[in-house]
Amino acid sequence: MLEAFRILEEEKHINKEDIIDAVTESLKSAYKRRYGQAESCVIDFNEKTGDFQVFTVREVVEEVFDSRLEISLSDALKISSAYELGDKIRFEESVTEFGRVAAQSAKQTIMEKMRKQMREVTFNEYKEHEGEIMTGTVERFDQRFIYVNLGSLEAQLSHQDQIPGETWKSHDRIEVYVYKVENNPRGVNVFVSRSHPEFIKRIMEQEIPEVFDGTVEIMSVSREAGDRTKVAVRSHNPNVDAIGTIVGRGGSNIKKVISKFHPKRYDAKTGIEIPVEENIDVIEWVADPAEFIYNAIAPAEVDYVLFDEENSKRATVVVPDNKLSLAIGRRGQNVRLAAHLTGYKIDIKSASEYEALEAERALQAEEASQEVAEELVEEVVLATEELVSEEAVVEQTTEEQDA
Repeated sequence: MLEAFRILEEEKHINKEDIIDAVTESLKSAYKRRYGQAESCVIDFNEKTGDFQVFTVREVVEEVFDSRLEISLSDALKISSAYELGDKIRFEESVTEFGRVAAQSAKQTIMEKMRKQMREVTFNEYKEHEGEIMTGTVERFDQRFIYVNLGSLEAQLSHQDQIPGETWKSHDRIEVYVYKVENNPRGVNVFVSRSHPEFIKRIMEQEIPEVFDGTVEIMSVSREAGDRTKVAVRSHNPNVDAIGTIVGRGGSNIKKVISKFHPKRYDAKTGIEIPVEENIDVIEWVADPAEFIYNAIAPAEVDYVLFDEENSKRATVVVPDNKLSLAIGRRGQNVRLAAHLTGYKIDIKSASEYEALEAERALQAEEASQEVAEELVEEVVLATEELVSEEAVVEQTTEEQDA
C-alpha cells in the first residue's frame, strides 16, 4: 500500500494525504451502506504498515437503545472492570466484509483526483506558454477546427485564426501562437492562432536579434492576415534605425518573417503552390499622436491631422485630393489598419472636401450669427417700445395728479 502511494505521488503528482483521505471516506461510505449509519465509525491509518483499521465506537450506558452506538455497562465490565458510564469503547470491524466495495469507491475517487491533478498540471504547463509561439503537428480536422498536437494535448485552430488560403495536411509541422488557455471540468482547452497580430510580433522576436534583445521595440501591430500588416516600431538606441533594422539589408529580415506565414499555399484546382506574400508596412512610432497618425496613413501623404474636441480618440485626416484613394486603401484597408494601429477612429477627408466642409461650417456660423444679431435687435426694439410706453403712462399719471 505504501509503495502504491509513493508511485501515485511521484508519477501522478497526487499527494499521499489526498489518497489516504479518499480511502478513508470510501471506507466510511461502505460502512454506512452496510450498517445504515456512520456516526460510530472511526478509521485509523497506520503510517508504518500502510494498513487501514475500521472501528465501531460505542458508548457505555445504563440501558441500550441502539446496539451500534451503545453498549450496556454490564457488558462493558465483562470486557474490562475499569469501564464506567460514558466511556467510549472501540470494536474493530473486519475490513474484508465491506472492503471490496470501499476499494472500488476509493479507486473511483482517486481516479477523479488523478484526472483533476493532471488537468491542473497540463493547464499550468500550457498557461506558461500563453502569449508565445509553439510548434506542433497537424493531427486532424473537423468543420470548426484544425487540431494541432502540441505534445500532451490537442490545441484548437479555428477558421478565423487561420491565414486565408493556407492549406495543411495531417502530420504537417505548424507554428502557432497560443492566445488562450482554459481549464474546465472536461479538460484543458488551448486556443491557438496564425492570424493573430501578436503572431507576427513573436516571429520578429525570433528572427530579428535587435527585437529579441529589446533594442528595437514593437509598439503595436495591426493585421489583416494573408494580405497586409502595419507594424509600429521604435528604437531605444539613437544609433539604431528601427525601421531599417526590421526591414533588414535588402529586405532580408522581412522576407524571413513573411516566409513563416505561408509555408504551404496551393491552388485548389491545380495543386500548384502559389507564391503569395503578406505585405508588411513598417512605421515609426512617435509619442505625438498627430505625427503617429501621419506615419500610419503611409504610403499616402497627409496635409494635417485634426482631433475632435468632444472625443479625444477621434481624428480627421486631411490628404491631397490625388492621394485620397491611396489613403483610404482598397476596400478601406489602409485607413482601417491605421486606425487599429494608432487606437484612433480616423475619418479621411480630401483637401477640397475639407475646404468645402469648412466653408459650409463658416456659412452656417455666419448665418447663425446673423440670426443672433437679428434676435438681439428685435429684443432691443421691444425693450425700447416697452420703456417708451412706461414713460408715457408715468407722464399721464403725473398730469392727472397735477389737475
